Amino acid sequence: MKAFVFPGQASQYVGMAADLYDQFAVARRFFDIADELLGLPLRKTCFEGPQELLTRTEFTQPAIFVHSAIVNEIIREYGHRPAMVAGHSLGEYSALVAAGAITFEDGLKAVKARSAYMQSCCDRFPGTMAAIVGLTLDEVERGIAGIEGVVPANYNSPDQVAISGKKDAIDAACARLLSLGAKRAIPLAVGGAYHSPLMAEAKTMMADVIESLKFGKFECPVVANVNARPVDDADTMKRLLIEQIISPVLWYPSVVNMYENGIREFIEVGPGKVLQGLIKRCLPGKEYRAYGIDKLEDIRKTAGAIV
Repeated sequence: MKAFVFPGQASQYVGMAADLYDQFAVARRFFDIADELLGLPLRKTCFEGPQELLTRTEFTQPAIFVHSAIVNEIIREYGHRPAMVAGHSLGEYSALVAAGAITFEDGLKAVKARSAYMQSCCDRFPGTMAAIVGLTLDEVERGIAGIEGVVPANYNSPDQVAISGKKDAIDAACARLLSLGAKRAIPLAVGGAYHSPLMAEAKTMMADVIESLKFGKFECPVVANVNARPVDDADTMKRLLIEQIISPVLWYPSVVNMYENGIREFIEVGPGKVLQGLIKRCLPGKEYRAYGIDKLEDIRKTAGAIV
């Protein structure tokens, strides 16, 4: 069985989806909808940058969501359907669209609100994130104990945990974790301290937006970030989407859950290759296939494999 997995922030790049826009009507239609609904020059920023603007949350989140939704629509035209879907943080909204639970337009409206509220938190409560490589979640939690203003944010793989919080706290945590045996402490190209208490106001403001989302029937389950379990009903998903804003993303347990439920092919749908690398770390020694569909050349290369 196959799963679609959808990237989150830090997968953006200047030029994203430009080749798809040239070749596919759905790409042009989705970008036209996005530019009008957002009131932002999303297409121009995706294609031309600058990178600094594309990294701002109000551009990053819609950019990745729209790109992922375009690729999802294109490969569905080849008859491809996932047995399960999952998305990393922001990618959970792309996953819901792929599952048929919400429409592209409703998903984009929610992402617009999410990015605006989170950007407000970023501006008022500045922070950042870093990926810690070479330590387990327990080791990271013990290592940052006593450092105020930093929390684990993403449980990405057995030996990679992203931390989130105030910049000085992140700097202090990185230094301590390196001294405790971390192989690397990598600053992430994000605009704020996501999945941390600094996003509490965004969670409160997003609650009404999420509650108002109109859900249809799930064509397949969505493996949720908050509990790493398959979800196929609206009430549960809404509750988890609200909690997701300040809760850790349990990506490693989610990948293991999908594998244990029979998934042997993981397709990263949208920009970048981040999730493919994480899946490799999550499933050492297991038999599976993981690849990405991002650019036009990926669609051409993999079309025969996914018909």
